[in-house]
Amino acid sequence: MSLVSLKFALFLLAAVIGYYRIPKKWQWVWLLLFSYVYYASAGLRIVPFLLFSTGVSYLAGRMMDRIKNSQTEKKLKQKRKRFVLLLMLLLDFGMLAVIKYTNFTLANMNRLFDLQLSFQAFLLPLGISFYTFQSAGYIIDVYWEKYEAEKNPFRFALFVSFFPQILQGPIGRFDRLARQLYEEHEFNWPRMERSLQLILWGFFKKMVIADNAARVVGEVFWGNNYQKYSGTTILVAVLGYSIQLYGDFSGGMDVVKGAASLFGIELDENFKRPFFAVSIADFWHRWHITLGTWMKDYVFYPLSLSKTMLRFGKFARKLLGKNLGRALPICLANIIVFFIVGVWHGANWKYIAYGLYNGLLIGFSGLMTPTARKWKSAWHIPAKSTVWHLFQIFRTFLLVNISWYFDRADNLTHAFALMQKTVTDFHFSDFRDGTLMLKGVSQIGPRLYNIVLFGCLLLFIVSFYQEKGVRIGEVLRAKPAVIRFLVYLLLLYALPAFGTLSSSGGGFIYAQF
Repeated sequence: MSLVSLKFALFLLAAVIGYYRIPKKWQWVWLLLFSYVYYASAGLRIVPFLLFSTGVSYLAGRMMDRIKNSQTEKKLKQKRKRFVLLLMLLLDFGMLAVIKYTNFTLANMNRLFDLQLSFQAFLLPLGISFYTFQSAGYIIDVYWEKYEAEKNPFRFALFVSFFPQILQGPIGRFDRLARQLYEEHEFNWPRMERSLQLILWGFFKKMVIADNAARVVGEVFWGNNYQKYSGTTILVAVLGYSIQLYGDFSGGMDVVKGAASLFGIELDENFKRPFFAVSIADFWHRWHITLGTWMKDYVFYPLSLSKTMLRFGKFARKLLGKNLGRALPICLANIIVFFIVGVWHGANWKYIAYGLYNGLLIGFSGLMTPTARKWKSAWHIPAKSTVWHLFQIFRTFLLVNISWYFDRADNLTHAFALMQKTVTDFHFSDFRDGTLMLKGVSQIGPRLYNIVLFGCLLLFIVSFYQEKGVRIGEVLRAKPAVIRFLVYLLLLYALPAFGTLSSSGGGFIYAQF
């Protein structure tokens, strides 16, 4: 059930009405019921995967709590808890690995060793990467004794399956999300307006900006279509993909956060104006924030503070000096983290290249930081200079767009072919003589370009003021009812008048992960 569908709107309406009509002590049960109905609507066959992940994580928490409260010696307790942790993470991630990466492994083995291994027909459950990571984070937190394990299996099942977020995140943390899910909530009109405002803005980003941009992107990137277009058109399609992906993912997050907020539940922020980032590291602090913080807390810190990495750091400082020796282990940890991020995105070498590209840029940036400071000082570049700040934003935007070649192309070979054509077949004249607008993507036409450009301009203005600290939503809600009504009406009118649905029937890109 796509979030951009009348069916979902009616489903959400029924869930909200019932939530505030039933006794408050049953509200969490109501959410659990609707969450499973929502997930099962995509097919009953995928429900056992959700139950498996929920059961494994719940048992892991309970077993580790029981070990912690036992009268056993402390060292033995730790050993047993570690065994449970590793076993349960192996089961949780093992299911994900088997489903997503078996055929990828078989294909590479066939290619490497000239084998004829048959591919397996696996069902890929929706949202499996998101709820697996959310569950694994809970298991690790309980192991670290950050909080007690949840005793009620049905309450825990709600934490894993909460329906607005299950398909595309954000990846929630138990200590922030579970309490809200189990609390009793009163109906609140101002919160309802804020939630609906967020949903409406999310639909605008998705339907008017992302899905229109997707038509240009899809035309150029489809199969070998790129061969009939110039490098200029390919570059425009890559920029279009940047717009599509941001509108799709951030719009989806607005809808998800708004839908959760209708029940009084505030989900973690997942976007913070990423195209205002001044470095790739900054970009990842603003883009898919919950995946980034998950990697930081559960992979980066344990890895960079591990005994092996500390020993490596000591060795590197002796060999390469204090600065480089200190930066090198962090660089290595970042590359490993982004390799995992690439694997998380999917079973394809292009995603691994995408992850490594980001990891290498962040790692290299860390190594070059002392040198960059010296250059800035030598060239008298003020740290707070507006020109320097804009240059950093442009540089980051350029590097991010290069990464989209890997993300959007069909495969790694395709990505490099697109890059080559962009460079070798680029013509400035395409911007002047109408080639780009009328001939490059002839069946789409200038109207679509104008809609996307206007949508982007509106999005930029809103983002610019948000970056300045202005809370646009609050400003609008403080206006007289007539003005608010007109703004909401205009946004509603724009959805069918200028919006479109993607070829996947209104689905979101990140739901496939």
